[in-house]
Amino acid sequence: MSDTVLIIDDDANLLSAMKRQLRSRFAVTTAQSGEEALTLLGASEAPAVVLCDMRMGGMNGVETLRKVRDLAPDTVRMMLTGNADTQTAIDAINEGNIFRFFSKPCTPQVLEAGLDAAVAQYRLVTAERELLEKTLSGSIRVLMDMLALTYPRGYARAARLRGWVRKMTRDNNMPHRWQLDIASMLAPLGLVALPEAVLAKLHRREPLSDDERAMVERSPEAARNVINHIPRLQGVAEIVYLQNRGFDGSGFPAEGPSGVDIPFDSRLLRILNDLGDVVGDSVPLAGHFAELEANARWYDGALLRKVRLCLEAPAGKGIKPAFRKLSTDTLIAGMVVSDDVVGEGGRLLLAALTPVSEAHIERLRNLARLRVIADAIPIIVDERGQPKVG
Repeated sequence: MSDTVLIIDDDANLLSAMKRQLRSRFAVTTAQSGEEALTLLGASEAPAVVLCDMRMGGMNGVETLRKVRDLAPDTVRMMLTGNADTQTAIDAINEGNIFRFFSKPCTPQVLEAGLDAAVAQYRLVTAERELLEKTLSGSIRVLMDMLALTYPRGYARAARLRGWVRKMTRDNNMPHRWQLDIASMLAPLGLVALPEAVLAKLHRREPLSDDERAMVERSPEAARNVINHIPRLQGVAEIVYLQNRGFDGSGFPAEGPSGVDIPFDSRLLRILNDLGDVVGDSVPLAGHFAELEANARWYDGALLRKVRLCLEAPAGKGIKPAFRKLSTDTLIAGMVVSDDVVGEGGRLLLAALTPVSEAHIERLRNLARLRVIADAIPIIVDERGQPKVG
């Protein structure tokens, strides 16, 4: 129904006449009640414009347009009525967010001009949304590529966090939370600013000096400051900023919220971040959750139990996965490496259990051509020997 006009009226003769009048200019579909119109919307692509009568059996025009707005927010809504009292107009504007209000009888010229304007408005709104979504997606991809190339373990951590978040969403019937999904990818972003020596100590879980600890603690603030520059991601920036805040009021930032005043997504990230620290390259086992429970005051207890129920693997599942080595020319984005991939001087290029990105693949191919690395990347495979795509 894209770029079509849906006309809703309980007068079948009027619908037929309007369809004949408008079919040379617009793709027109009709419904004789609000209920029928909502069924059409639920079964097909949303139309560009809905033109609805006010007085109908069952749902009236205001109720219908309010539900249309919920089902198809980009669709432009207009009302056509023979009862153009002030209250009807106010209700239509406030509840249905209508674009135009027409009184019966309405001349063909006025109606067609209104529909032309509505279709143009629809195209403007959808074009702006598409541009914003592409800009948002591209911005996130740039940040992830930067993380992948400058801090491989951080990228691996982000990939693992996102996988855990999606498993929680899928297995716990938790609604998809787009901000949490993005925040899980960008959570380690602030670590990119840390010196390599500090990152190495973090990986080995070695004690940090006071200055080093302060750098690590403030890394969510650095991530927030970067993310805040991306349109529509201010909520994500706040989730990332509070990801290390303890349920008991401890952690960073020192003056932040505590308990249930911490956003749900930040409370979940705190648990998953700490779980990732104790798990390392393994899978979450009972002993790992026992380590978290030793500091139970830091976490939302009910949420920690949900995480454990969802993510704890049976004993014996932490064994090394099967793998085979593939040339860089056969790599596909999403394949998961089974072991660290190391370049000259022992420099880490890819951390174990990382899904390779397009940026990774390009870099690995260049290094293989220069013979800096062997053209044989260890990729996790399934029981049939086929590469898994993460």
